[in-house]
Amino acid sequence: MTPERLARIKQVLNTRQPDLRVLTDQVHKPRNLSAIIRSCDAFGLANMHVVWPKEGFRAFRKTAGGSFHWVTTHTHPTMDNAVTELKAQGHKLYAAQLSDRAVDFREVDYTVPCTIIMGNEVDGVNPVTAEQADEHIVIPMMGMVESLNVSSACSIILSEAQRQRKLAGMFDQRRMPDEEYNRLLFCWCQPTVKRYCDDRNLPYPPIDHETGELIDGVGWMQEVRKLRANRPRWDDQPENIDAS
Repeated sequence: MTPERLARIKQVLNTRQPDLRVLTDQVHKPRNLSAIIRSCDAFGLANMHVVWPKEGFRAFRKTAGGSFHWVTTHTHPTMDNAVTELKAQGHKLYAAQLSDRAVDFREVDYTVPCTIIMGNEVDGVNPVTAEQADEHIVIPMMGMVESLNVSSACSIILSEAQRQRKLAGMFDQRRMPDEEYNRLLFCWCQPTVKRYCDDRNLPYPPIDHETGELIDGVGWMQEVRKLRANRPRWDDQPENIDAS
């Protein structure tokens, strides 16, 4: 961890916007989803919410540009589940949806806690979710086509959200809660140790915020070895022993 790398990580975390989010409704093309994740990272979002298409999803690493490492993706079984959770957190919901009540995307307030809902490539936002949205927003089209690619539209909307928040001074000081900040600082500074801990269901060890390094890496590893040595093995369990 070089000082320059640590400074860059802290700069990004200090400008992350925890209460500006994107929710995708069954967006099924992997390249579109990957591009949306990349836009979330580029415009300062810490979190993205998704309801996966039925056939699943695999990020295209080239399209995402590694962004899936920097944006926390929250998955939901249904749009109703996602909407309920976000509304409980006080978010206004802005659905990118062509309708009679749709307004220019620049007319809504992105400085409040809010989530931008992007629908799938064929049907858009489903009718039930669209009805639950606080506002419908559209990007005015000057050509023959009625809409943009979903990932392009998301980038344009996030650009306006970033502009409004920058004018409001919302990038001038850290807004991320301490717990989330500390967790992400560890994950970004120590990705190898993070994977090791996640794979073995271990708590993350403390790091020095001034260097990004483990405070006592040798001591921590020794404790991990003791812990793992004392854990019962699967085949040591009484129910797994053949008594015959």
